[in-house]
Amino acid sequence: MPKIEVYEKTLFQYAGKEFSEDELIQVLTCAKAELDDRDEEEGILKIELNDTNRPDLWSTAGLARALRLYTGGDIPVYDFFSNRSEKDGENRVLVDAGLQDIRPYISAFVITGKPLDEPMLKDLIQTQEKLCWNYGQKRKSIAMGLYRSDALSYPVHYRAADPEKTTFVPLGMEEKLNLREILEKHPKGIEFGWIVKDFPMFPYLMDDEGECLSFPPVINSAHIGAAQVGDENLFIELTGLDMPTLLLATSIVACDCADAGFTVQPVTIEYPYDTPMGKTVTTPLYFQEPVSMDVEYAGKLLGDEISVQEAADYVKRMGIKSEMNDREITIYPPEYRNDFLHQVDVVEDVMIGRGMETFKPVMPTDFTVGRYTPEEEFSREIKDIMVGLGFQEMVYNYLGSRRDFIEKMNISGEKIIRIANPMSENFEYVRGSILPCLCASESVSGNAVYPHNIFEVGKVALLNPEENYGSSTRNYLGFLTADKQAGFTLISSHVSALFFYLSAKYTLEEADDPRFIKGRGARIICGKDEIGIFGEIHPAVLENWGITMPCTAGEVDLDYLVRR
Repeated sequence: MPKIEVYEKTLFQYAGKEFSEDELIQVLTCAKAELDDRDEEEGILKIELNDTNRPDLWSTAGLARALRLYTGGDIPVYDFFSNRSEKDGENRVLVDAGLQDIRPYISAFVITGKPLDEPMLKDLIQTQEKLCWNYGQKRKSIAMGLYRSDALSYPVHYRAADPEKTTFVPLGMEEKLNLREILEKHPKGIEFGWIVKDFPMFPYLMDDEGECLSFPPVINSAHIGAAQVGDENLFIELTGLDMPTLLLATSIVACDCADAGFTVQPVTIEYPYDTPMGKTVTTPLYFQEPVSMDVEYAGKLLGDEISVQEAADYVKRMGIKSEMNDREITIYPPEYRNDFLHQVDVVEDVMIGRGMETFKPVMPTDFTVGRYTPEEEFSREIKDIMVGLGFQEMVYNYLGSRRDFIEKMNISGEKIIRIANPMSENFEYVRGSILPCLCASESVSGNAVYPHNIFEVGKVALLNPEENYGSSTRNYLGFLTADKQAGFTLISSHVSALFFYLSAKYTLEEADDPRFIKGRGARIICGKDEIGIFGEIHPAVLENWGITMPCTAGEVDLDYLVRR
């Protein structure tokens, strides 16, 4: 979970109220946050945030905003937001067509109106680090730069540059390096160069006179890119791979700057190619959609009746504007939030806005004896059999990336569930098979003594329009063997032994599955239903994972077997 450090004096100043330590501990619950430590000598608070869906809270200004609103403050008005390019920013960024397949999106704004002080500069740098590291996948999907606006000439140019011929003095150094040399010699180039090193051209940001701003997402220039205490005008830009994610991060930083007393000026981005928001986009941009919530539905979830007016009052404490009718409210998410996917998300804010301590504890009316479910008992039996066959149990995450779950397995991914607002690309999809997880383990196990026999009993989820929620979750057994002798005959014997010990009958049919070598994969049939698949993993899949040893693998739907 993210942890931030804030100056106590600055936090209270932005919040509009001073809190005692006990009061602060209590009010931090509105942000799902905890006071981790307090350095009285330095006046610094260390705060742990327990909600990864709220990156707007990962800064002094953002956290203070939540506290101010919760304790009765007015909802702020951010009049600098555009709406689908309806107004142009005074300053412009021109994008090169060559960036479309490299790092296609950029957003920006300018802040003016007051000198930058040390707490604000440190908070901006901390926001930059937290957003880009946690929310931006270690700068891969979001990278942010701060620049001295007075030192550059508009329009700014975002272009694809030749890494061998483009040179500048990077921040923290005194000699000119070309972009390729920066990846090899600069500490930030060594740390973040992996993001762009395989592209023929590199992202490059410069002003209208050719002066370098930065080499995103790696390092700023030593001149324009060195923001300092006392600077009054800053140009702030963010580059990335996903437009909605980038726009949200931009909105968060812009709102923080506005709350800190700066004037925010929009910047217009001109693209030569289509984007989800058009070819001309003025940022910061408001792009959130309203969400409606039925108060009767909220009452059922919360166990307490909520009136429409009460619901509107409670979400107001969370900084949310709303409209009412006789049975529901429609909320308009703040510019800095994009975590409302369903009315249940509104219910959560109603609950927090009311105060979780206001709900009276209720004893359960039904008492049951604790015991294993039939599925759990059956899964334990399966584990015993697999261990007896010489396999080692593994445990994996259920979320992963498109790269691992789809691309490396050479499948289309039509039935794989994608999360609408993932925290990062690494946790964007819900697995529809255990096989990618097993391959991931094998890909880093090349130094271990062979043979490798691993398995997992766990859940998979697949799109299913016949289900109420549009998906179905199943308990699966997945297993993999890596060895020189691994072949169809060996894995077929493992399947035969498994079904023998389960006293279950099955037949086999040839499988046409791109994960397996053609003619060496089989579907497991019980009655008229297909309940599993196994075979020799295709060399292309092994190559995708960097596996050098032949592998066989398979998986079985345990929910079918336990109910047979």
